[in-house]
Amino acid sequence: MPAIVGVVQVISIGSSAVFHIGDVYSITPYSTAKTFAGAGSFNTGDGIYVVNQQSNTNTYEQDGIDMPIAFTL
Repeated sequence: MPAIVGVVQVISIGSSAVFHIGDVYSITPYSTAKTFAGAGSFNTGDGIYVVNQQSNTNTYEQDGIDMPIAFTL
């Protein structure tokens, strides 16, 4: 079903990002990334107060592949 879209302003878009308006059959990623961060790392805003006395970020995983993108092109 077609969509009517008003004004759209795109400030920036990443090199492997997808920007789509309207109908779509398939959107697939061309790259993957895994991010590890400790407690309170991605908090944003004014006056954030984080109390974290002992933090440990475990980065070991047994599986070798989380989401393969070999045949998504």
